[in-house]
Amino acid sequence: MTLRATPNSWGSVAKTLHWGMFVLLAAVMVVGYYMTDLPLGMTKMKIYALHKSVGILLLGLVSLRIVWRLVDRRPAMEPMPAWQRVVAAVAVMVLYVCMLGLPLSGWLYNSAAGFPLRWFNLVNLPPLMASNPAVKGMIKEWHETGAAIFLCVIGAHVLGSLKHHFVDRDRTLARMLPGRK
Repeated sequence: MTLRATPNSWGSVAKTLHWGMFVLLAAVMVVGYYMTDLPLGMTKMKIYALHKSVGILLLGLVSLRIVWRLVDRRPAMEPMPAWQRVVAAVAVMVLYVCMLGLPLSGWLYNSAAGFPLRWFNLVNLPPLMASNPAVKGMIKEWHETGAAIFLCVIGAHVLGSLKHHFVDRDRTLARMLPGRK
């Protein structure tokens, strides 16, 4: 398998970033919904710290993914109606906005709440703004609403991929699967 994309398939770098981020995103989303109902205590604080650290890791990975996408070619799209191309392009754009916006809104919320942000207990990250209880709730709403939108668009992305694979019987999904050329 090549590092770079070919006309018929994504390369190993794009596939690794796609599926690795999928696993991390799924984990951070599950933990995000789970942690809010935990009673206040050390366990909750540790889970919040892990959620934040993985979120910052994902911010770095999506930045790397964007750079890679700019320098690597895309495989040719499978034939499909123009409206499906538009829907696919919009969905991918929304996915990238969410992959950038969710960690940034989480970091912003953390900053507005006045909490320190220590990435995997290794590095202290600076606040993005001064502590501001007046906007903290609004930023939390952005973060939670963004997560809900993200889940919906991920669902549409998965359903679209499965439709291409099982109904249209094209290579849209197969060219992103690991181990396939």
